[in-house]
Amino acid sequence: MSRPVIGVTAYVEPAGWAVWRDVPAVLVPQAYVRAVTAAGGRAVVLPPDDRDADVLRVLDGLLLAGGADVDPARYGQPPAPRTESRPGRDAGELTLLSAALDTDLPVLGVCRGMQLLAVAAGGTLHQHLPDVVGHDRHRPAPGVYGGHGVRFAPGSLAATVMAGVRRVNSYHHQAVADPGRLTVTGWSDDGVAEAVEDPRRRFLLGVQWHPENEPDPRPIAALVRAARGGGPAPRRG
Repeated sequence: MSRPVIGVTAYVEPAGWAVWRDVPAVLVPQAYVRAVTAAGGRAVVLPPDDRDADVLRVLDGLLLAGGADVDPARYGQPPAPRTESRPGRDAGELTLLSAALDTDLPVLGVCRGMQLLAVAAGGTLHQHLPDVVGHDRHRPAPGVYGGHGVRFAPGSLAATVMAGVRRVNSYHHQAVADPGRLTVTGWSDDGVAEAVEDPRRRFLLGVQWHPENEPDPRPIAALVRAARGGGPAPRRG
């Protein structure tokens, strides 16, 4: 059986390698590719492109990766002082997401990707989470992951995928305030939305943490299974 092809959305950011410095580059952390490959999928990196969504014809699943903030104009708010958006990336990913929803393609949103799912469903975001929860444990310092307890709604897709998991990593300063047409099915120990989903769809899941950096990246494995046509049963080590 051929491997399911998973499109992984990418960043355009200044990067450096060899003798080159601050070159605009299309990139994504290799952890995403490694996790997709380990789950039995074939990762294809997708640069931002809002011209059309034709690439979905060759994909079996879509992974919306983490990264910079969603433009607040997408949910009717002015940007807060700490908001750093990438409107071009928003446009490209929303083009793909809209077409993926039309065909019920399996979709996983990670961190920013979960927030984009909520915005696309008519929801809104907290633009700076410490202003809401009163601490910075969800992003302790630049480049430093935090961690916290997590719970999931019984019977939900998130609970099935994450069965037995009680703690996840954390690196974000924004969060879902209103999930729109989606359902919140996971919460951190301070009440922040940690998972959203749409039970009417074959597989649509957003997670606020970074499963690609977990030893057992269950949401990514579940996406690959769904892309292959299987169910969401959690992988057990």
